Amino acid sequence: MPHRPSSLFCRSAIRLVVGLVAALALWGCAAKAPIPRSSRTPATMRPYTIKGVTYRPLHTARGYDEKGIASWYGPGFHGHLTSNGETYDQYQMTCAHKLLPMQTMVRVTNLQNGRSCVLRVNDRGPFVSGRIVDLSLAGAKTLGVYGRGTAKVRVQVEGEVPGATPDGELPGPFFVQVGAFADRRNAERLLSRLFAAGYAGSRINYKEIDGTRYFRVHAGIFATPAEADVARLRLATIFDGAFVIAQ
Repeated sequence: MPHRPSSLFCRSAIRLVVGLVAALALWGCAAKAPIPRSSRTPATMRPYTIKGVTYRPLHTARGYDEKGIASWYGPGFHGHLTSNGETYDQYQMTCAHKLLPMQTMVRVTNLQNGRSCVLRVNDRGPFVSGRIVDLSLAGAKTLGVYGRGTAKVRVQVEGEVPGATPDGELPGPFFVQVGAFADRRNAERLLSRLFAAGYAGSRINYKEIDGTRYFRVHAGIFATPAEADVARLRLATIFDGAFVIAQ
């Protein structure tokens, strides 16, 4: 008579299979899966549509020179996320542009008073007809735009995006932010989970906003925005609102 496995053995085998599936689901977040070609373009470089208008970001900033109206934005956006995942700080010398690659350094000259300064692109906008750049509060005060609200300016690129490849790929390293806490102990517990899942380069980074210190948990490290975006898609199934940031 052929040997039949006992019911106890069958139950043990089923539990083993279920356990393996669960383990693969958890550790799959850290697996080095092939990056689909369609995801190699950073999210900030893909076409996007605002109010029915589609914008196609430039893959190179080389030679960009434009004249038009500048405006500024500040208090209502301070502390919120910019298009490239940074926390907007109105006191930094940054600006928003609809098309230029993120991290591009631009010289903005107020054609009405001759003032000039260099700003870093870290956001998208402005989406008001006729306006070509949105200045931070710091930039607006430096250029003399703060009181007037708008001014005619010239925007010129100061070289290329530092370290960018010819196809517009930005320099790394990159991380995926999965949480932010006022209590450091909560951040440390989440960091331990990331280490256990195989994200050996993860870290805690703090930022003070309106007098409160936030401990931000970053999963990493990733060499390119595309690799980070693949990880973000996996992590977002566990951590709602996960997003990619540059170091």
